[in-house]
Amino acid sequence: MSLAAYRHLLRSARIAFQGDVHVLSAAQNQIRQTFHENRSLESSGIQAAIRHAEDVATILRENVVQGQKMESKGDTHTFKLRIHEHTERGDNDSVLTAGSGKQSGGGCGCK
Repeated sequence: MSLAAYRHLLRSARIAFQGDVHVLSAAQNQIRQTFHENRSLESSGIQAAIRHAEDVATILRENVVQGQKMESKGDTHTFKLRIHEHTERGDNDSVLTAGSGKQSGGGCGCK
């Protein structure tokens, strides 16, 4: 299971940071280092570490979007986003209904 999580995490980093050699290399090194450090975990901690790796892989694959600054005019900046087929595209229902509840601050519980 840990080998599958390792490969899944490396694959997700490749998807998230495609075209950015410096960031991809840093991510791959961090993944290798973390798995190496966790090599001696007790059996009770292995499942939690694997679950964490899978969660990180999901976030990298679905929620990380690369942006490249295209131009600047005064205080206005234009960015090009690299959105791929794995990028999560939610609807705006949560934004539209955020102010309708009793909570303030966007419905997050902030006051």
